[in-house]
Amino acid sequence: MSGMTRIHALGHYQPEHVLTNDDLATMVDTNDAWIRQRTGIATRRIAREESVADLATAAAGKALAGAGLAPEEIGLVVVATCSARDRVPSIAARVAGELGIPEAVAYDLNNGCAGFTTALATADHSVRAGAARHALVIGAEKMSDVTDWTDRASCVLLGDGAGAAVIGPDGTSGGPDGIGPVVWGSDPSRRDVVRLQGEWQPKFGQEGQAVFRWVTTELAPIARRACERAGLTPQELGGIVFHQANLRIVESLARQLNAPQAVLAADVVDSGNTSAASVPLALAKLVERREIPAGAPVLLFAFGGGLAWAGQVVRCP
Repeated sequence: MSGMTRIHALGHYQPEHVLTNDDLATMVDTNDAWIRQRTGIATRRIAREESVADLATAAAGKALAGAGLAPEEIGLVVVATCSARDRVPSIAARVAGELGIPEAVAYDLNNGCAGFTTALATADHSVRAGAARHALVIGAEKMSDVTDWTDRASCVLLGDGAGAAVIGPDGTSGGPDGIGPVVWGSDPSRRDVVRLQGEWQPKFGQEGQAVFRWVTTELAPIARRACERAGLTPQELGGIVFHQANLRIVESLARQLNAPQAVLAADVVDSGNTSAASVPLALAKLVERREIPAGAPVLLFAFGGGLAWAGQVVRCP
């Protein structure tokens, strides 16, 4: 593989309907104070009529427009999702069709909450290898479709949304790589700790305390390794976007990483846990608000069902 790559543009989309903690308190035995204390979440967005493909297409369209590329310049479309009802045709094929992208390789990827950062790495590898010049990478979830609304431990966590990135060659010379090497892996011995199992319609379930212990005791060194592979220390980061699982988890990982100068994404407060959509959704919002300057290094790191993880340092578009 040769050449450098970068993120050219980002896009995000969330449904209009806002579900508050007070709304949830009318559905299950919970309250706003309990939810905020345990998760940090205040609201989440819920798609009523929109499908996963609709969410993905809306976010991808914004990223494509931001990149200033014509649809025919996209050679690869990858959608990371674990909540799509359809198996064939893929959500990626639906997105390509809606956006008028001809002849692109289009496929879906399921690596749970680590899906987007995994998809970003695979697309990056394809661009570097010359298999595609530009790629559209999307994380899209309609977690409300797989939520057990009678389970107060999990229904307070989940939300719907999508985020997308256009990646391609980095035309600059002499600077750092726009997309750093990936660190990824899994612990299949704990594969059942987070679940979406059963005939359709499956429901999300997890052993919350086991997930919390795993993330807060084992993953900081792996996140640090992503910085090392990019030739950086955590202290040099301009931003950190962890998977938005839970505010306590996000803040615990950030403390262990010790990156005091970095802007920490906390989109979970407003969006809940959107699984594979959470990293691109949070990153796109930070960039849209210009909370991280262009060119600054940002750590993306996601984790979840499998138990799987994937992350890399990217340069902010």
